[in-house]
Amino acid sequence: MTARQSGKRVGYIRVSTLDQNTERQLDGVELDKEFADKASGKDTKRPELKRALEYLREGDTLIVHSMDRLARNLDDLRKIVKDLTSRGVAVEFIKEHLTFTGDDSSMSILLLSIMGAFAEFERSLLRERQREGITLAKRKGIYKGRAPSLTPERVTELRKRVTTGERKTHLAEEFGISRETLYRYIR
Repeated sequence: MTARQSGKRVGYIRVSTLDQNTERQLDGVELDKEFADKASGKDTKRPELKRALEYLREGDTLIVHSMDRLARNLDDLRKIVKDLTSRGVAVEFIKEHLTFTGDDSSMSILLLSIMGAFAEFERSLLRERQREGITLAKRKGIYKGRAPSLTPERVTELRKRVTTGERKTHLAEEFGISRETLYRYIR
């Protein structure tokens, strides 16, 4: 469970929103390469995770701040760790002080499942508390909802460029919004 790999030390960082800071997650950890996504954990579109998984080679170690930064749920966590360790890549979680190498004992596999389940449970509690807080704020009339992603001027510019035939995927990227948000603005 703690065997030192001889290859590259590759870090993966994920923050949930564009304005969150990625620096604290692997601060002070020596890395050869780093990949960072700014996406919700529930989002399946994590391009930097995909790049990291493709980059890793036998003997490398993937280093992640915590289990909840790597996976969306327990099944996802176990699949990613199993896929990597079967390729000879170790997976190290800093916060949990756990490293998985593929020749892990039954106890380490149990720990992965338990710690992953706790992380998933913690996220569901957070979402539940958030929903309760929003419901309460709505009852009090103080919930304003999420701030718009674009100013009215930017929305006008976006609509104009869509009508000229520019690719929506490119525009969404340029404006820093999802395609779903783009479609909402142009309706």
